[in-house]
Amino acid sequence: MKKILFILFAMLIAYPLSAQKTNGEYKSGKIIVDEKEVATMAKEKDKENFGLTSTFEVFSLAGEKLIIASYAGEFEQDPNNTVDQYYRLSFLTVNQVAVFAVSKLGIEKSLGKLLAKSGVFTDTGLDEQMVKEFIAKKGKTPKVAIDYSLVNRDKSWPLELKADKTIEQNSKTIGTFKDRTIEGKGFDTYEFYLPSGVKIATVNFTGGNNAQNCEMHTLKDNSKRNVAITTQDKITISASSIDRNQWVLKRITNWLIANQYL
Repeated sequence: MKKILFILFAMLIAYPLSAQKTNGEYKSGKIIVDEKEVATMAKEKDKENFGLTSTFEVFSLAGEKLIIASYAGEFEQDPNNTVDQYYRLSFLTVNQVAVFAVSKLGIEKSLGKLLAKSGVFTDTGLDEQMVKEFIAKKGKTPKVAIDYSLVNRDKSWPLELKADKTIEQNSKTIGTFKDRTIEGKGFDTYEFYLPSGVKIATVNFTGGNNAQNCEMHTLKDNSKRNVAITTQDKITISASSIDRNQWVLKRITNWLIANQYL
């Protein structure tokens, strides 16, 4: 008897949960929920990306724009997931924005199915509470990708280190450097940055301007290695309006440029 009551109790709990499950699909620009069309979706190729990505707009059956889904290329892709990419969904009528993962293989269909099964649609538009629940369940919080884009210039021009700690080439500022040496450590430490302020490398070395190698940590690829920065000349001049280590810094900077970090 107790066993029968337990089964009946389990069925009563399971029933409302199954009843709440949304049966959704996407067909030919139509978002269908429980065999009923609730919205339409239009696609427009992004001209700024030469049509490689697209923006999608979702409309109610009355023609009201409900959702805009745009490619979110500023986020780092999950290295363990090469199938999906990120899209930012703006739920216009309920003032909510979130990022979702959408399959690269058939983006429109993947997005349409995601929305059809979201439970956010009503007969006239969007349900604010259901949108919030959808975001909480399916929304993603990816890391913002760091832009390591280099300054476009003619790299055959000579390199110049300036007294204001900027680095110039072809009459363009291509980066900056900062002395981060801690007194008493026994080695010099410098950091290198792009003009945008993005740090590209940390370098440690001993021997001042006569250093023959350095410990290089590049941020773009998170690589640490010893780099040869040899010089045949023995440099005895230490006074400089630019930096006390300007000669070795120039060799380090040339290495960064040659290896596409600066």
